[in-house]
Amino acid sequence: MKKMLKIMAMLFVIATVVFAAGCAEQGGEETVEEAAEESAPVEETASAEVNASGEEMPTYIVGTEAQFPPFEIVDSRGKVVGFDVDLLNAIAEDQGFKVQYLDQDFAGLIPALQTGNIDIIASGMTITEEREQEVDFSEPYITAGLALAVPINNEEIQSVDNLQGKTVAVQTGSTGFMKAEELKEAGVIAEIKDFPHVNEAIEELKIGGADVMINDLPVTEAFIAAQPDVIKIVGEPLNSESYGFAVRTGNTELLQKINKGLENVKASGQYDELLTNLPKYMEE
Repeated sequence: MKKMLKIMAMLFVIATVVFAAGCAEQGGEETVEEAAEESAPVEETASAEVNASGEEMPTYIVGTEAQFPPFEIVDSRGKVVGFDVDLLNAIAEDQGFKVQYLDQDFAGLIPALQTGNIDIIASGMTITEEREQEVDFSEPYITAGLALAVPINNEEIQSVDNLQGKTVAVQTGSTGFMKAEELKEAGVIAEIKDFPHVNEAIEELKIGGADVMINDLPVTEAFIAAQPDVIKIVGEPLNSESYGFAVRTGNTELLQKINKGLENVKASGQYDELLTNLPKYMEE
């Protein structure tokens, strides 16, 4: 009897092993099929866009503070638009690369570039000696300057000579902010109120929280065109300055692409066409 039980037990073990092996084999076949199914879409999307030279088109992340019309602003669809965007898109098309825009505070753009979170700054950024120590700038793409703006009914302030003891509104990290600091250190103005975005500085001026605003001339002109009879520009521009696109220090390959593309876009006449579209961005 014991011998019979041992034989039955052995037969049971053998049957179990055979059954398990069959399941394992079936499972292996299903895994291969599933892997093939999963890999199929990858093969379909594996072909990347290529440029005119037949090379894969790289994509660069562009940092911008999109509350600086007419150079960059978010439209009603949530899309970043503006002169800088149009110009850089034209450069990208000319040079065979793609761009994606990332909206963030102006003061954080250079740190984001330095840490590699973005590849290009396109944000109406003035080329200064201080910034040139931190980033590499493209050739200038527009000439601007700093302007004084006051409420429309203010007749007291006519120039920088009338700023003694006044409160100035500026955008944080801008050249207007730097100019205000210079005036405060010289004992000219009494207080600086800085804001992350230009529209907030203008609002402070409108409600009487500041006596004057120091801001880039073309941007202030654009705001005045959109909101006439609210603020006005007084006096002469405080300085002359130029905007440039910025890349990480030492990124000569990308810088050369931007400069060559800018040269080509200007030569083609497309740059002049873009300039004529500046006012439309105040309607967004």
